[in-house]
Amino acid sequence: MFDIEASLDSRLLAVPRNRPTVVFPEALDARTLEAACFLGRFIRPVFLAPEAAVRALADRALAHLGQDRVAYTLSESAYLTPESRPDLVESFAAACLEWCQVHERPMGLDAARSLVSEPGRFGIWAVKLGHADMVVGGASHEPKAFFRPMVDLLAQRHVTCEAGVFVLPDEHPEEVYPHNIVVFGDVGVNATMTPRILAEVAVGTCAVARDLIPEEVLPEIRCAMVSYSNRGSDEGPSPELVRQAADLVPEILAERIQHAERYRSIHIRGEVKVSVALSRRSADLYHAEGLPWEGGPNVIVCPNLDMGNLLYNLYATRFPGARKFPVMFGLLFQGVDLPMDCTPEDIRLAVKASVLRLHHYGTWKRTPRDTFFRRHRVLVLNPGSTSTRTSIFEGDEERFTEEIQHPAEVLKGFEGRPITEQFAFRKEAVLDFLGEQGLSLADFDAVAGRGGLLRPIPHGTWKVGAAMLEDLKAGTRGEHASNLGALIAAELVAGTDKLACIVDPVVVDEADPKVKVSGLKALPRRVISHALNQIATARRYAEEHETFYERVNVIVAHMGGGITVGAHRRGRYIDVNNGLDGEGPFSPQRSGSLPPGQLIDLCLSGKYSKAELKLLNKGRGGLLDLLGTADLREVERRVDAGDAEAKLVYDALVYQIAKAITALAPAFEGEQIDAILLTGGMARSARLVGELRRLTAALGCPVQVFPGENEMAALAKGALRVLSGREDAKEYPPA
Repeated sequence: MFDIEASLDSRLLAVPRNRPTVVFPEALDARTLEAACFLGRFIRPVFLAPEAAVRALADRALAHLGQDRVAYTLSESAYLTPESRPDLVESFAAACLEWCQVHERPMGLDAARSLVSEPGRFGIWAVKLGHADMVVGGASHEPKAFFRPMVDLLAQRHVTCEAGVFVLPDEHPEEVYPHNIVVFGDVGVNATMTPRILAEVAVGTCAVARDLIPEEVLPEIRCAMVSYSNRGSDEGPSPELVRQAADLVPEILAERIQHAERYRSIHIRGEVKVSVALSRRSADLYHAEGLPWEGGPNVIVCPNLDMGNLLYNLYATRFPGARKFPVMFGLLFQGVDLPMDCTPEDIRLAVKASVLRLHHYGTWKRTPRDTFFRRHRVLVLNPGSTSTRTSIFEGDEERFTEEIQHPAEVLKGFEGRPITEQFAFRKEAVLDFLGEQGLSLADFDAVAGRGGLLRPIPHGTWKVGAAMLEDLKAGTRGEHASNLGALIAAELVAGTDKLACIVDPVVVDEADPKVKVSGLKALPRRVISHALNQIATARRYAEEHETFYERVNVIVAHMGGGITVGAHRRGRYIDVNNGLDGEGPFSPQRSGSLPPGQLIDLCLSGKYSKAELKLLNKGRGGLLDLLGTADLREVERRVDAGDAEAKLVYDALVYQIAKAITALAPAFEGEQIDAILLTGGMARSARLVGELRRLTAALGCPVQVFPGENEMAALAKGALRVLSGREDAKEYPPA
């Protein structure tokens, strides 16, 4: 049996992470709420019910789902009732009156207010006016209270259709429908039937099937248009009407193919009797007529509403294990209509299918208005040695980014001086960038800067205050360009009540005291790492598994110019190697941990100066010293070419990373490790990832890959958690 849900999930996870806003008018239907608990990765739910009532229902009815999943969904959702938003009711009522006037359906203002205050219609109007992207209902609303108004208000074409998608279990004879997948198209949604409407319904239903079923599963979409009788069109399309529709199909299908080449795999045959379309005879018929496929149809366009409903209910009853869900065509993916006997699985499949099609067409970018989920605007600053990376985020979406390069002649004037003296000219560079985008500081809710070398602190979002600025200006913990992040942020918001913050700086330290003990009292271990990307990767893993950072146990290996391998136990970053000083595995540019006795001898040999040794440790060590290149791709090319030395060094690199990962097992004190997460630029290497999977298999947990660094998004999200009230900004220094 084809796992259509796994297919939908994998394809949805491959699209941009911006999530559409979906309204659930039937929030107090336990089936709807259960379905929503499996949709948090793909949508932003809006429940039209009081939050307390939704949470009470979850406590009563959803204990079987597990506390984490339910808690995560509820934390990601918005709650309201129409009466709690009189501003929206007034707006919707005014639009309703205008619509009624255009469509010659007279109505008074009080009646309009009453109508749009009903949750189903409130949700429909929210979508029509751009406050949300999709409305899901019908499970407890009669058709005239949800389906009909939804079609009337949201239809974007003169033709609409409701398709029923079925994946039948293995006991159904597969020779009837290839892979036991069949899509029923219902012409009865349209009040009248013409050849063009029937042709568009056939093409539209096939497009639904092509969008949802990968071509490697069904290489061709084969459609049978069923003719009902010879007694006229009262009971459905006559053979003559179907013949006329079939003549129009090539023209309509050609328009689809212009939109996307994938529709070229659609083939539609007209005038098929229902007894043939639903039996093994269809395959024989197609073969006998020389059509370019073998086997039966996988799309059947039903002749009328009654037969569409009959087939949907017949297959649902006969095969209760079938995966089934409805999909609307003609509403631009804005509406999902549910059968009243639907299951939670039906609902979540229907929503996933509609969201996938929303992304698939490439026209949707984000919810037009941020009524239910405020899109705070955050300016993100990440100073480097020769540039300041600057990004603008609106909510989770990165709108602009610029790597502001600073002229070498300007930077030369700061040589030998504290890094913090650069903040004034860098601030001006940022302001120039904003001016080019037509923005000013008044357009932002917060400024998030890269955190610098401060006192050891717990993870989180930290307000920039006087004590932090004093420590950074003093530079007692070290000089680094990241020290500028907080200074610029503070300067930009000076005199306003806007948030200036840093997020998870390199000095995040939540390790137990025992972690820092070395064999020399004078040399306790320091905790300095890629904390920002480490924690952001762990958070992303938690989000994708619909839970919280505070509830997962993961090992994160950040593999870039430097390598840090960290243990994250239920919301605490409890152990990691000191990547700044080169501790741990060697990397493209860092030497990693070295044999102490030999290192002492080397330091005292007189062969190198202190500066040269520092450079070998960080900057000229690792792959660069061993093989003359810091490019892992070049090393892999040498390995493929048979270079024995390159293979030895490559194998040693992989071995040391794997050893660092598995060495962290004791940090979890016997608790199960949920996953190993690989991130950083080196995580793009399929060879490296494959070898690490093999060498760490003894830990018994999966390996997931999040390639690259997501520092700008991590900084923005830290500020957004505070702005949205999900997290309190911490005061520096910690108590």
